[in-house]
Parts: sequence; C-alpha cells; structure tokens
Amino acid sequence: MDPYDVIIQPKISEAIFTEIEMLNRLVFICRKDANKHQIKSAVEELFNVTVAKVNTSITPLGKKKAYVTLTDDHDAGDLASRLGLF
Repeated sequence: MDPYDVIIQPKISEAIFTEIEMLNRLVFICRKDANKHQIKSAVEELFNVTVAKVNTSITPLGKKKAYVTLTDDHDAGDLASRLGLF
C-alpha cells in the first residue's frame, strides 16, 4: 500500500501537544484497513524518522487514530513543526 494512502492527516488538539512534548508521540488519522506495520512503514518512509511503537484506536466517528511513538533519536516536536502543527 502506498504510504500516501495509509496516512490521511495529522491529528491536532491540546492533549496531543502534551503527548508531543512529554511522550515523543504524534497522532495521525489513518485508513481504517491499515495495520500497525503499514502505518509504521508509511511514517518512516514519509517523514524519514524511526518509529518505536504504534498503537491504534477507532474513534466513535469510525476513524482510525494511530499513536506513533518515535525513538529517542528523533524529536516529535521537530516533526510537528515540519508538518506545520506548531
């Protein structure tokens, strides 16, 4: 699956800014049929970072959220600023 098809958009909220700063984690809205391995590969390929862990959940609206934790080598704040979230 093409990485541009897996990741739909980054998720933005007050709570997510705390996760970016404290947990080195970003949150993305993904395709509902994408699995954790596909999400990890897509994030690594699109943003040139190393992913440590991916957790997913389905929102009450039926969208899939992926909580992507980066390794200590990469800073989620830097990636968030490149994405225009800050």
